[in-house]
Amino acid sequence: MGTAASACNRGAVTETTRPVAGGPHPTGSDAERPSADRPTADAEACGESTVGVSTAAGDPSSDACDIGAPPTDPRPSTVAASSSRLAPARLVPGLVVVAVAVGLAAVLHAAIPSVGLVTAALLLGVLAGNLPLLPAAASVGVTWATRRLLRAGVVLLGLGLSIPQLLGVGPGVLLAVLLTVAGTFVVTVWLGRLLGLSRGLSLCVGTGFAVCGASAVAAVEGVIRREERDVVTAIALVTLYGSLAVAALPLAGGALGLDEQHLGRWIGLSVHEVAQVVAAAAPAGEEAVTSAVVVKLSRVVLLAPLIAAISVVERRRRPTTGTRPPLIPLFVAGFLASVALRSSGLLPDVVLAQAATLTTVLLAAALFGLGTTVRLAALRRTGPRALLLGLASTLVVTGLAWSTLWALG
Repeated sequence: MGTAASACNRGAVTETTRPVAGGPHPTGSDAERPSADRPTADAEACGESTVGVSTAAGDPSSDACDIGAPPTDPRPSTVAASSSRLAPARLVPGLVVVAVAVGLAAVLHAAIPSVGLVTAALLLGVLAGNLPLLPAAASVGVTWATRRLLRAGVVLLGLGLSIPQLLGVGPGVLLAVLLTVAGTFVVTVWLGRLLGLSRGLSLCVGTGFAVCGASAVAAVEGVIRREERDVVTAIALVTLYGSLAVAALPLAGGALGLDEQHLGRWIGLSVHEVAQVVAAAAPAGEEAVTSAVVVKLSRVVLLAPLIAAISVVERRRRPTTGTRPPLIPLFVAGFLASVALRSSGLLPDVVLAQAATLTTVLLAAALFGLGTTVRLAALRRTGPRALLLGLASTLVVTGLAWSTLWALG
């Protein structure tokens, strides 16, 4: 085990100063420069990356790693903690804030059903981080919840997938799904580079638009070099263009004279979020919803191999002496285990329904935390190019879905 990794088990925690809310953030390529929003080397060695929840300068409330990291880079801006391990009591204020935020997001979702729980939580996080509303004592708990609950949500997402159900769509449709997902990802990442956007943002958008929206973004951000604003920008784009697709695709399907099954398949292969897929297919009827959801889930099952492939590439890009992502992240293995468990038929429907609800709640809690790291001033600097990338990626996935289904499905 390398020096940095072994350091997780010894020494006092050092805590870097977070920028004051609304303060400047660096721009450009994530892989080429340090960032206050990216994890430190010691935090990465612990298998976690810190989330840049902004607090006042000099606030000692945020740990580099939940099990401690040594002061390998002492600077005037660092403050040593008095304990080598994160005290559970320090998590409480942040966890209370996260719980309240999810409750408020649920109220917002109930009042405006078109705004999903995850989206509402993200918006509340952005609002809390930019006003700012978060107490300094909450930063540790919010950071912990963001990382841990995010991955737990991705693992539970696998319980929504059944292999026999996916195989029932036929080999032609499955091949169309594979080609569409792969093509959308590759073209989106290439377009991001062409537009001068960071690699982190391009990978987040490519994964989210190709597979399953916010959940896919949440999965890929753990294995790439990125800034927190890249993650939230990608999720914002998923929300924006997915919502537009909900309105546009049923109208386009009617104009093209598609029947319920074919319209459902097109929607399932084009629209980003599972909830958006249901909303888009519902006006066409129950058969359209069934077809759309099954095809959408066949896209979701490609999340694990795509994340594993990205992890392999990222390992090769990073120096052999530095910290590299695992070949197959633990939460991806958990996702696959959940798929296998669901496919076994051992879990009753009531458990699966509760797991689906818990998955949504966990992702909402995590994305609230991510939202608190966003600085709107920084987003405005890449806004037009990011919007263009989202539009282009939406057109790519919609066009590939139509052409591959027409040829193979």
